[in-house]
Amino acid sequence: MFEKVLIANRGEIALRIQRACTELGIATVAVHSSADADAMHVRLADESVCIGPAPASESYLNIPAIISAAEITGADAIHPGYGFLSENANFVSIVEEHGITFIGPKAEHIRVMGDKIAAKQTVKKLGIPVVPGSEGALTDAAAAAKVAEDIGYPVLIKAAAGGGGRGMKVALNRSELDEAVATARSESKAAFGDDALYMERYLGKPRHIEVQVLGDAHGNAIHLGERDCSLQRRHQKVLEESPSPAITQEERDKIGKVVADAIRGLGYLGAGTIEFLYENGEFFFIEMNTRLQVEHPVTEMVTGVDLLREQIRIAAGMPISIKQEDMVMKGHAIECRINAEHPETFTPSPGTITDFHPPGGLGVRIDSAAYSGYKIPPYYDSMIGKLIVYGADREECLARLKRSLREFVIGGVHTTIPLFGKLLEEEDIHSGNYDIHWLERFLGLK
Repeated sequence: MFEKVLIANRGEIALRIQRACTELGIATVAVHSSADADAMHVRLADESVCIGPAPASESYLNIPAIISAAEITGADAIHPGYGFLSENANFVSIVEEHGITFIGPKAEHIRVMGDKIAAKQTVKKLGIPVVPGSEGALTDAAAAAKVAEDIGYPVLIKAAAGGGGRGMKVALNRSELDEAVATARSESKAAFGDDALYMERYLGKPRHIEVQVLGDAHGNAIHLGERDCSLQRRHQKVLEESPSPAITQEERDKIGKVVADAIRGLGYLGAGTIEFLYENGEFFFIEMNTRLQVEHPVTEMVTGVDLLREQIRIAAGMPISIKQEDMVMKGHAIECRINAEHPETFTPSPGTITDFHPPGGLGVRIDSAAYSGYKIPPYYDSMIGKLIVYGADREECLARLKRSLREFVIGGVHTTIPLFGKLLEEEDIHSGNYDIHWLERFLGLK
């Protein structure tokens, strides 16, 4: 097992990693920007190192500074959390070249899955169903028109190096195609420095279903059920739950086996998530996230498996501590992402938290690094924390969530708590009858 882990992240995920390491008897090193000197994970870590000024490009994305911090403190492993450098294959290679263990997958798997075209081709060979679309990058407008004609309109044009909805456009018919391709190419080039595009059939009312997986160096791979992340705004997840109210046990077992077999065949190490669009009983691969997900707590709540602990154990060369036949999903869990944003305009609301009173009680979990007096900096993601609620069934979970939202007090800044209160008044949310476009229709964005 590792003696000291450097946490190359900030906020609630850095604190989550710190807690897992402490429980395993591992010392921790917190790196931070000058803006995060008073952050909770910095206060609780065994050691801390300032790696640069506030801008992420000069601190949390500063690879030489992070490596230097690891060497100075004698850390033998680095955990990247999510975001920042967590899916940077070059960072993984540099970490390993310095004799430090990267707590995550191999650089080659991050590289392949980071290229949406290569990822689709790879998983297709491994038996994972994919959305009908282009076999490779779209070379020009004529090629795009030919693919669209073959798979049928409407079509979705996507950036090969993309994510977060950037470089993604829908064409309902031939007259819209050229403009959609040109706009997507321009956005992709600006956002990712790469204008390669590919095309898929556009699904009208799909749900976003993702399957959590673990793989180790001993040939073991398991799935831990699915999460339903269909409530999204501008392709950003807002609320996640497990299990999905739309998936049957038979479907869960079937797609889970397909995914676990694929991960085993790939030789994948650590935690990962295979994301699908699900419509009319069919699953279609979107992408693979080669890291821990923001919404991992809902899986932990319904399976009892500590995903951070498993990540660390696997990176240390140990086998997964649970077998597939012993993995059982019990009850229901829902996560709400509490952001420092106006609940109607979604304008970021940095500032000082004057009051912080999280809810409690049976089945309530708060993953947050915030506290009363904490100053939310304007330089990073606006998420204050995550409210995760567990119940014996979905009905009890929703009732507990409603009660918890009423108890949650965050003063001094705007938050999205009122938005979740409104959502829980909607019949579609209670019945589970929603798709990936539901929230944007509710907000008047469609």
